[in-house]
Amino acid sequence: MSDGVLDRALLVLGCFHEDAPDLTAAQLAECTGLAVSTLHRLLATMIERGLLVRLPPHRYAVGARLWELGELSPLSLRLRETALPHMMRLYEATGENVHLAVLDGPDPASSDALFVGRVTGRSSIPTVSRMGSREPLHTTGVGKALLSTRDDVWLEQYFHRKLEAETTLSITAEAALRADIELARVRGFATTREEMTLGNVSVAAALGRVDDLPPVAIGVVVRLQRADERRLAPLVIQAAKDLRDELSITQ
Repeated sequence: MSDGVLDRALLVLGCFHEDAPDLTAAQLAECTGLAVSTLHRLLATMIERGLLVRLPPHRYAVGARLWELGELSPLSLRLRETALPHMMRLYEATGENVHLAVLDGPDPASSDALFVGRVTGRSSIPTVSRMGSREPLHTTGVGKALLSTRDDVWLEQYFHRKLEAETTLSITAEAALRADIELARVRGFATTREEMTLGNVSVAAALGRVDDLPPVAIGVVVRLQRADERRLAPLVIQAAKDLRDELSITQ
């Protein structure tokens, strides 16, 4: 693909998101602003290369080739594959959702928690996160844990953004969130209480610096009625330490 075609292909791929995993040609034309004839030629090429797949009736979705390439990312090959046994042990010890996330974004003002791993079971409380989803840093346990790893210069830029409330209990005031971040640093773990989803509590810990990987955090999400921080926090902290130690050995 030429640079121009590549730019247009990325424009098409950028139209897909969690709430729109498959789209019609008309929706893609509206999203991209491309001429219909140009778009149809581009879609044919992307299908041929495996970047898109056609679904009935007359819809398009991300192709298997992109998934195949994504699995070659260090976030999959190195981080997630190494983390899975640790996540399973944490799940077996708690019976709760286990999440693995990294800090991702071009700059502090547009950074999110990118979820790269998840272990769940039948008795685990439903959550909005999934592998590959992006969630706010300020309303998720792993997100707050990631914020606790950032310095004052980074945080100053981060707080230039408007923090949206996900629930009525979300913390969006800078002073209150800074206090939560500092508490997470002191205790070694972060918490959210019904700040992303009502009825859910999260306990998470950051791994600390790992060479050649973005900041990483691991955490559990539990029902409010089962949220015993005194039991969960040591388990999460130990999982983060064990994972960091293994990643440091295998780098």
